[in-house]
Amino acid sequence: MEELDIPIFKKAYELTKMLYELRTTVPKQDRYSVWLRCENLMLEVLEGIVIASHLRKAEKLEPLQQVSLKLNVLRVFLRLAKDMKAIDLKKYTRIQELVDEVGRMLGGWIKSTTKEL
Repeated sequence: MEELDIPIFKKAYELTKMLYELRTTVPKQDRYSVWLRCENLMLEVLEGIVIASHLRKAEKLEPLQQVSLKLNVLRVFLRLAKDMKAIDLKKYTRIQELVDEVGRMLGGWIKSTTKEL
C-alpha cells in the first residue's frame, strides 16, 4: 500500500468520500442520475490514479491523460448538479476546490511524466 501514500491519491480519496457522504443530501430524483454519474466518474478517477501509480514512467502518460479527461467530465456533471439544485452552492464550492486541487496535482504529474519521456 506504499504506492497509495501519494498526495494525489489521498486528495482523490477524500473527494470520493465527500461525494459519497453527500449522497443522502441529494434529492432522490437526482441521486440516481446525475449524482450517481458523479460518484462513478470519481471512482474511475481514483482507479486511474491507482493504476498509473503502478506503471513504469514510460507507461503513465496515457492513463494519466484519461484520468484528466474524466476529471474534466466530472466538473461538468458537478456544475450540472449545482444548476439543477441537487447540491447547494456551498457544497459545490467545497467539492470544486478539491476537484481543482486534484486537477493541479494531476497536471503536475502529467507534466513531470512528459519531461521524462
